[in-house]
Amino acid sequence: MKVFRGLPNAASRAPCALTIGNFDGVHLGHQALLARVRGAAAGLGLEAAVMTFEPHPREFFAQRAGDLSKAPPRIANLRDKLQSLSDNGIDRVIVEHFSAAFAGLSPQQFTEQVLVEGLHVKWLMVGDDFCYGAKRAGNVAMLQEAGRQYGFHVETLPTVMNGSTSTRVSSSAVRLALADGDFVHAEELLGHPYAISGHVIHGQKLGRTLGFPTLNLRVPHRPALAGIFIVQVHGLAGQPLPAVASLGVRPTVDDSGRVLLEVHIFDYARSCYGSQVRVEFLHKLRDEEKYIDLPTLTAAIERDAQMARAWFADRATGAAGAITATDRI
Repeated sequence: MKVFRGLPNAASRAPCALTIGNFDGVHLGHQALLARVRGAAAGLGLEAAVMTFEPHPREFFAQRAGDLSKAPPRIANLRDKLQSLSDNGIDRVIVEHFSAAFAGLSPQQFTEQVLVEGLHVKWLMVGDDFCYGAKRAGNVAMLQEAGRQYGFHVETLPTVMNGSTSTRVSSSAVRLALADGDFVHAEELLGHPYAISGHVIHGQKLGRTLGFPTLNLRVPHRPALAGIFIVQVHGLAGQPLPAVASLGVRPTVDDSGRVLLEVHIFDYARSCYGSQVRVEFLHKLRDEEKYIDLPTLTAAIERDAQMARAWFADRATGAAGAITATDRI
């Protein structure tokens, strides 16, 4: 899969079947849309393409308004999003920098400069509630009329429903499930277990001092979940490794507000700095807390590790998931 930061140069502008969106999480609704794009591209002899945005448009406007609380938390980092798009058979992804200039394009300018001249779109699929252009002035009807004028076909995809709950599959629904620690429901919406991937970076080595060495992953955006979790780590061995993890701002030892994913793998002592790993979330133990001192923090980590080990032992005997809300307190 080819990835372009911004519109491709003239030599790389192959005609394409395109879809446009944020694709945060690439859930089952996204996957249905991507499958339709892939099929149309194959039938027409075109490349299957996706245009997505960085930063998320709502994040851009929230930052400009000085209130980042209005920005949606991220389900997936850019690496994981691109991997999911590749896994769904997309040939090229255009990661468009969402800026004031881009946000200010009128629907007509967007059609001419981006779709026609910039991407050579011949077939386009969008959601049935798609809006585009400055102040979201363009809608599907306008886009279909533009397609007739400029020679590209426009289709819409109806809402995809979750069969088990008869609810709409959406990024918002995934975020809510993750915030609630409901990884079963999140998997139903995503079509796969929830995970975060990244390269292992050097940290403060505090975990090692406390007797719980961790591998650390930088989380560049506010994630859709936070707390202490039972996880398993892929990419370091032939099988997933059991672990306990903290995802958050580490209020006891750091006041910078930087989000970090810290993972303590049980009975694992190898150095893995620079390795790319995937941390799969299995169960939430509790919310993140601020402790009065390091001994209190160490005792809490010890309890978390014991509970996680017990959870894995129960799973091995078919009883996993028996940890209750009372156990978490």
